[in-house]
Amino acid sequence: MTEPTPVQTTPSKSAFITGASKGIGLAVAHALAAQGYGVTLTSRKADEVEAAAAAVGSGARGVVCDVKDPAALVREVEAHTAAFGSLDVLFVNAGVGHFGNIADLSIEEWQDVIDTNLSGAFYTIKAAIPALKERGGYIFTLSSLAGKNPFAGGGAYNASKFGLNGLSEVLTLDLREHGIKVTQIMPGSVATHFAGHTPDDQKDAWKIQPEDIAQLTVDLLNMPARTLPSKVEVRPSRPPKK
Repeated sequence: MTEPTPVQTTPSKSAFITGASKGIGLAVAHALAAQGYGVTLTSRKADEVEAAAAAVGSGARGVVCDVKDPAALVREVEAHTAAFGSLDVLFVNAGVGHFGNIADLSIEEWQDVIDTNLSGAFYTIKAAIPALKERGGYIFTLSSLAGKNPFAGGGAYNASKFGLNGLSEVLTLDLREHGIKVTQIMPGSVATHFAGHTPDDQKDAWKIQPEDIAQLTVDLLNMPARTLPSKVEVRPSRPPKK
């Protein structure tokens, strides 16, 4: 994979974003780069993440990294800090969804969802903690309203997001003494490519847009240091009438 053009001036802050080749992760990358952050975007697909990093510009790095691989995450976080000198924001976004009645859901589908959405989040955070401790930082976990509202056919996905919410709450207690903030963002319907969906500008206009979550992230980063919104639920303001 071709490395991006070296950053001429090292940004004063940086962010590491998983699952960032499109959707929410990419929108957050654009927003933070616009705020002057050096950004590393990760994805499992080289062509997609390279194109995404090129679109973000400003010396953004696009790297191939599967969040189910703890060693790869350690390696890429270390490469990030070597490139930018620090790690200030971790946005834990990578996720997958397989849906179906528990009786029909395969073991492989269950494992893929739990290993990505929950264990992958743990591996990502674990790899980043040493760098975040250097001068304090901020961890965002991208959860879902499915982390508190179960639905039929959502066994694996619900379990992964319920677990991620619990992990996020413990992280706040474990890491605040190191000056590390943790916020779990819990959106409802978002216009993304999740679970094979192709966003449609007209049909999905009522949904939360990825740029909305990105704006929320920037707003949270600009909160006074003494204040922590530890859980943020986000819903479409005008869902279609049933």
